[in-house]
Amino acid sequence: MPDRIVLLPDNIANQIAAGEVIQRPASAIKELLENAVDAGATEIRLIVNDSGKSLIQVIDNGSGMSETDARMSFERHATSKIKSIEDLFHIRTMGFRGEALASIAAVAQVELKTKRAEDETGVYIEVENSAVKKQEPI
Repeated sequence: MPDRIVLLPDNIANQIAAGEVIQRPASAIKELLENAVDAGATEIRLIVNDSGKSLIQVIDNGSGMSETDARMSFERHATSKIKSIEDLFHIRTMGFRGEALASIAAVAQVELKTKRAEDETGVYIEVENSAVKKQEPI
């Protein structure tokens, strides 16, 4: 009998892993709202169409991200909240694992617009199937 075990391609593995974090549209909404709160937002608008199956949009006045951080935020295990193992014992934020945006982008088409107050321009990023399809300044 031939060998049967194979290593899954990244796109399939990412979708399986995403199911652990994002089980339904409500899970994505929760993660996105927590990201906004963790970013210090005092105003958050949520727009949902078709129970989240066709659109989930979060608009907030949080701190925003640099262009580099915005792109990195779609990588698995990418987080601004943990730098060392000790940080795990002192987490005071809702999110910390660095899985939310990567998981959402593995199962949905994602558009991100972000700008920090100190920057003249922001960045627009489109991600689909965990791959950046478009990135441009805004």
